[in-house]
Amino acid sequence: MAGFYALMDLRGHKRWAFPLVVIGANSIAAYCMAHLLENFIVENLTTHFGENIFKIFDKAYEPLVQGALVLLIMWVILFWMYRRKIFLRI
Repeated sequence: MAGFYALMDLRGHKRWAFPLVVIGANSIAAYCMAHLLENFIVENLTTHFGENIFKIFDKAYEPLVQGALVLLIMWVILFWMYRRKIFLRI
């Protein structure tokens, strides 16, 4: 933890943490999307790109590729919301 504090606050290296800032700015939306849209995204990727879209590297890596693609799509949605200053708040 001290290493991250030194790297980000003392040295000012904040650019690498930008993807986490996008997720944290709309954490409520990210939480809802993770529970409500995951199956929808997986089904649509399978429909549009075929049954073997997640078996790019091997069947053993199928869950990893599926999770990475779903996370990427959700991050792009959150980035779109971040750029347009759309934030969900309670």
